Formats: sequence, C-alpha cells, structure tokens
Amino acid sequence: MVTIVDYGSGNLRSVQKAFERLGAEARITDDPEVVAKAGRVVLPGVGSFGDAMRALHARGLVEPLVAHVRADKPFFGICMGLQLLFETGLEGGRHEGLGVLPGEVVRFDASSGMKVPHMGWNTVAWRDARPADAGDWYYFVHSYHARPADESLLAAVTDYGGEFCSAVSRGRLFATQFHPEKSQSAGLELLARFIGRD
Repeated sequence: MVTIVDYGSGNLRSVQKAFERLGAEARITDDPEVVAKAGRVVLPGVGSFGDAMRALHARGLVEPLVAHVRADKPFFGICMGLQLLFETGLEGGRHEGLGVLPGEVVRFDASSGMKVPHMGWNTVAWRDARPADAGDWYYFVHSYHARPADESLLAAVTDYGGEFCSAVSRGRLFATQFHPEKSQSAGLELLARFIGRD
C-alpha cells in the first residue's frame, strides 16, 4: 500500500494513477493517524513553501511525516515534497520546513538569463544513487530549488543556468524536484523501484 499525503496542494490523482498503472494500491489521505501507520509514504505537491507548511500543520501532518522519515521508512517526495524536507524555505519570506534534511530552498537566479519558472523537460545527471536503466529526461515545473547543506544527500543534479539539486537520497528516503508521474517511462521506473523497496 502506498499512502499519498493530501494537504490541499498537488496533483494527487495523477500520482495515484501512476502507482495504479504499476499495479500498486495507492490511497490519498489527510488523516495523520493513517500517515503515522503507513508503510510507504509519498509527499507530492505544488504551490508555495509557506502555504504548504501551514497546511501540513493545520492538518496535524507534520509530526507523523517527520516520524516516518526519522524511522527510515520508505518515503518518496515529489517537487514541493522534496523542498519541504529541508530546514528553511525562502519563498515569500523565511519559512521553517520539516527540517529532516539540512539546507534551504532558494529561488533560481533570473540574472542568469534563464526563464523562471523552470518548466519542461530537462536532463538529470545521476550520482552514486543512479537507478539502473532509468532514463535521463524528466519533467520539471518550479521556481525554487533545494540547496542541501550536506553534499552526500545529492542523488542527482540538473543544469539550468548552473547545476541545482534535482534529487536527494538518504537511507529509504528518496525525493525528486521533477515530477516522475509526468515523466513517462523514466518516471514510472523510479516509482516502481520505490514500491519494490524493502
């Protein structure tokens, strides 16, 4: 069973459908008790960092999410679900994140001449955590990106006016800045590996 966390933001149904295409049972919930008991948790999301954290607090979801990650249970973060793992987000002010990974979330530098938001297909350069047989092209939609304080967290980087963190990995935690549910076979392979992990 895959538990997809609903905090009022994100393309939840498309994430659920992606898992169902892989033959997995996937439920969407905003119940903190269900999240606390879940074996595999997916935290998707779009929107702003501050709004997302307020929504998680309002629904009582912060504590079970943090406990799940700290217990090293299987966790997959998507887009905002990656960013929220960090200590601080700088979108529209300074906001406290879930704080399970060291670092901050910053806006792309528009002075580089690149359009913000970063939207569309881009390549991903995997580091040691490269999934075997995974494709290199994935779909992105974001204006902010994580800046991990610990380089060992970096699972992949992408070039957009300079390299940025496009995936992180630690233990059974894996999170992507791109949307695997919109990334065709390459994205589905990542989700398949998640449901196949112990």
